[in-house]
Amino acid sequence: MRSVLSVALLCGAMGAAVLAQAIPEVKLVPSPQGQASIQVGGRWEKTAEGGQSYRDGKWLVVDYGRPLLRGRANIFGAGADYGTFVKAGAPVWRAGANDTTRLTTQVALTIGGKTLAPGVYNVFVDLKPGNWTLVLSNQPVQEKFDPADKVRLSGATNYDPKFDLLRAPMTLGTSAATVEQFMIWFTDVTDAGANLSMAWDRTTASIPLKVAGAK
Repeated sequence: MRSVLSVALLCGAMGAAVLAQAIPEVKLVPSPQGQASIQVGGRWEKTAEGGQSYRDGKWLVVDYGRPLLRGRANIFGAGADYGTFVKAGAPVWRAGANDTTRLTTQVALTIGGKTLAPGVYNVFVDLKPGNWTLVLSNQPVQEKFDPADKVRLSGATNYDPKFDLLRAPMTLGTSAATVEQFMIWFTDVTDAGANLSMAWDRTTASIPLKVAGAK
C-alpha cells in the first residue's frame, strides 16, 4: 500500500512538472515595443558570388509601443469624447503607448508640403472625429520618466505645440477586420518614398512620406 501511494505521489509530481514545463514563460510589458523600418534611395548591385546586394539605402525607422485592445471596443470613442481615452489627458495621442513614438530618418523628407532634414522626431496624432493630423516635433524627450520634469516629453505628457515642426492631414479608412494590436508600418515603398500607415481597432490612417527632391 505504501509503495502504491509513493508511486501515485511521484506520478502526480511528475505530471505537475510536465504541465509547468508545457507553459512557456513570456516576459512582455503590457504594450510591447514595435518597430517599422524601410530603406529608400539605394541601388541593387551584383556581388562577386553572383547574388545581389542593396547599397547606400537610407533608413526610415519608427519606434513605438503597441497597445492591445484586450476586449475593448470602439477604442477611439465618439462625438465630443473622441480620442479622450487613448490620449490619457494629453492634448494629442502619442501614436502608441509607453515612451514617445519616434521617427528616425537618414534622408530629408517632404510631408504635407513641408520638408524635414534628416534627424529624429517625435510622432503624435491630433485626433478629431473623421480627421487625424500627423504631428512631428523636436521637443526634448525624457530618458526616464520624472514627474518633476515639466518640460521634456514622456509619451505625450508635457507636449508643447511650440516644438511642432509640421502638421499634416492623414487619410482615414476602416479596416474590414478588427486590428487587436496597434501597428505602424510602411506601404507602397519606392525610391521616392512611402506611405506611413497606422491601424488599430477598425480605424486605419496613412500619409505619404516623400524623399525630398525625388521625382
